[in-house]
Amino acid sequence: MTRSLPFVKMHGLGNDFVVIDAREQSLDLSPEAIRRLADRHRGIGFDQLVAIAPSEVADARLLFFNSDGSEAGACGNGTRCVSRLLMMEGDRDEISLETRGGVLRARRRRNGLVTVEMGRPRTDWRDIPLAVPCDTLEVPLDHPELPRPVATSMGNPHATFFVDDVESLDVARLGAELERHPIFPERANIGFATLLGPSTVRLRVFERGVGLTLACGTGACAAVVAARRRGLVGDVATVILDGGPLEIAWDGQGSVAMTGPAAIVFEGRIAAELFADGAP
Repeated sequence: MTRSLPFVKMHGLGNDFVVIDAREQSLDLSPEAIRRLADRHRGIGFDQLVAIAPSEVADARLLFFNSDGSEAGACGNGTRCVSRLLMMEGDRDEISLETRGGVLRARRRRNGLVTVEMGRPRTDWRDIPLAVPCDTLEVPLDHPELPRPVATSMGNPHATFFVDDVESLDVARLGAELERHPIFPERANIGFATLLGPSTVRLRVFERGVGLTLACGTGACAAVVAARRRGLVGDVATVILDGGPLEIAWDGQGSVAMTGPAAIVFEGRIAAELFADGAP
């Protein structure tokens, strides 16, 4: 790469992204280059990098990369942010986006909100995936400080632990410990949820490859799916994350709908030297 590269910085409830448009140019970023860009002191800083690529089955294809350089299969807040960006670009109210988890559809709402249909959750142990056959409502992961979790795939693996008081937990320590538990062969996003009422869930999420984040869209979807499967909530619930609330709707059978804000922070250009081998 010999020229600087334009980008847009966005966030959804504080879950922040660098968005790069690769529809008309090739984008070959090594994990090392992504880690340099993600450095909040020497790079730009982000939880995930999102690349927009051409698609033959949707308006665009999205690729997600964690701040540690690994690729993610899905990112709810990132999808919502890019949806807003592309709908503004084409002055449209709806858009379709291809991801590794399938084609997702987004709609513009009032007051800067965007709804994304995140697809059907997968709850079979093979699809998440887990290392052993089990009932995903009671995953056989025994920890002295926690109850057994619920496992869900929203295009990426999630384990949701329902606890009495999430505020009292050392989420960063527990998340880092459990992300790489042997029962998760592809690692997992670890959510800690407390039921505040029949339609309100407090959630904190430790994302694989990122760490503790202010918000996690797929984590919020997974938490509501898990809560509904256990009979704790109805079809619609508000999930309160560190960065703010998301509304999640799931009827128990179809696609999960996620509604929340998406903000543009600034635009810039990445200097070519940041991609060079041995860059500081």
